[in-house]
Amino acid sequence: MSELAVWTKAMMRERKDIAIAIAGGFVAGIGGVSLFSASGYLISKTVFAPPLYTLIVLISIVKMLGLLRALSRYAERLYTHRATFSILSRLRTAFFARLVPLAPGIQRTNRSGDLLARIVGDVESLQHYFLRVAYPPLVLVMVFLATIVFTSFYSIWIACLFVLGMLITAFVIPAVVMHGLRSIRGRVRLQRAALSTELTEMLYGFLELKVYGRLEQREQQLLHSSAVLADKQQASGSHLLYGQAIHACMTFFISWSVLVLGGYLISHNLMDGVFLAMLVMAALTVFEEAAAMATLPAYKQDSEHAAQRLVETVQADGKQPLQPAGTLSGLHAPAIECSDVSFQYADEWRPALRDFHLRIPSGSKIAIVGPSGAGKTTVLELLLKLYSPTQGHIRMNNIPLEELDEASIWQSAAVVLQHNHFFRGTIRDNLLLSGTLYTDEALLTVMDHVQLPYKTLDDAVYEKGENLSDGEKQRLALARAMLKGGRLWLLDEPTSSLDVVTEQHIYKQLFEQAADDTLILICHRLNGLETMDQIVVMDQGTIVEAGTFTELMDRQGYFYEMKQIEHQLIGEGG
Repeated sequence: MSELAVWTKAMMRERKDIAIAIAGGFVAGIGGVSLFSASGYLISKTVFAPPLYTLIVLISIVKMLGLLRALSRYAERLYTHRATFSILSRLRTAFFARLVPLAPGIQRTNRSGDLLARIVGDVESLQHYFLRVAYPPLVLVMVFLATIVFTSFYSIWIACLFVLGMLITAFVIPAVVMHGLRSIRGRVRLQRAALSTELTEMLYGFLELKVYGRLEQREQQLLHSSAVLADKQQASGSHLLYGQAIHACMTFFISWSVLVLGGYLISHNLMDGVFLAMLVMAALTVFEEAAAMATLPAYKQDSEHAAQRLVETVQADGKQPLQPAGTLSGLHAPAIECSDVSFQYADEWRPALRDFHLRIPSGSKIAIVGPSGAGKTTVLELLLKLYSPTQGHIRMNNIPLEELDEASIWQSAAVVLQHNHFFRGTIRDNLLLSGTLYTDEALLTVMDHVQLPYKTLDDAVYEKGENLSDGEKQRLALARAMLKGGRLWLLDEPTSSLDVVTEQHIYKQLFEQAADDTLILICHRLNGLETMDQIVVMDQGTIVEAGTFTELMDRQGYFYEMKQIEHQLIGEGG
């Protein structure tokens, strides 16, 4: 399948280990056949009371074959698993390299639980492709052909029986197993993904479920989904055992057939009777080596399905991500120009931005205001190249945004989003997220700038900052941005959870640090905007009006009305 092209390419890079593994598997397989064949011949030979040196030679051969089989089997296991783990490592690296440029849009089109199942479970499922799908048939054919050639020296009829058994084992039994598994394994995979999705959502919303008294109901749903998955897995396992049982029956049938046919040939003086036990033991051993063929269809289906889901994940939009060549210089504050920009989220009936025009000179301070859903956050997401405009163009320093490497934009930008992630650890760990090493004095200074002097650097931070208030999260995010710095500041409601006094103090520190930088501030509050170079008022994805604070107030338009409403609310609140 084309979905397995990446896996096949990774296999070729491990061809040395794979070649050694195949050689080890062949030697182990043919060594096992030789070992048991020699044992059968030894047993038959002892009946005729041969000379002592003959028995000594035969016993020595059996011991040497046993040692050879053990060593080659060890080499086979070592190199097959080493190759598999190396291939998985390369596959994970390749998958994440293709996944990163698609974030965060891929998080909006895939449920987090399903995405996690693909990233972890589906990649792990591919480990069976080489071990259980590609490798066994190759070694099996080599061992079978060598055994058939060996058998033909003693009886061409028994060799033909081996060929018949090989065809049944290699094609008929896997086809029977595949027919029964096709629908069962598909239901198992879908149910496993559904359970993973439900479990992830329950963990994310545990507190809300607890507060609203719906936790027990969700637990019952999970238990039901788990029971359904267990039933489907049991059905799948039973069918695999059914395939293995068919293979075991075939092994004994071929061995019995060799015994009957050998007896007939001996009775007609067409074969020496001393070789009968040897050929029966060879039949038992070579068909036991083929046991992996009974389970091959299941692993083949799993590998193909996992590869298909991974390809769907990184090619959800049917387009390969572009490889931009330009970089944004972090030495100068960028100038930004948006021309006729429109953007519409997938599955949304109306565009988030329509005919958006905005010119931001280098080093200017811009405030974007407007009601919720006006498209303010979308502007920042487009500037960060998290999405591409549906139409129109964005330029930074007169370079088209699509030609800029997004990593250079992120490196040059200090960003505070509406929802900021915090990692489990300490305040210090989350402040040093950029990787730059700062002294404790520098960290404490920034903590004081964002009005967090009561926090110590060793204070614990829980997963997603669960032990922090919304205001503390915003101040910690602002501290991270101040430490990172950059010539482009993109701030999306950075102080919405803070009181006015704290907000004014933080803005004072922030604007002093960003005095010569380009700064774009999205906010709902309209106080403190007098110092902004330009205020852009948005509504329903378009710019309603723009200008300085004084110009907008004198114009008595949309911004003036918003300001009057804010005054009334503050007055009523007072």
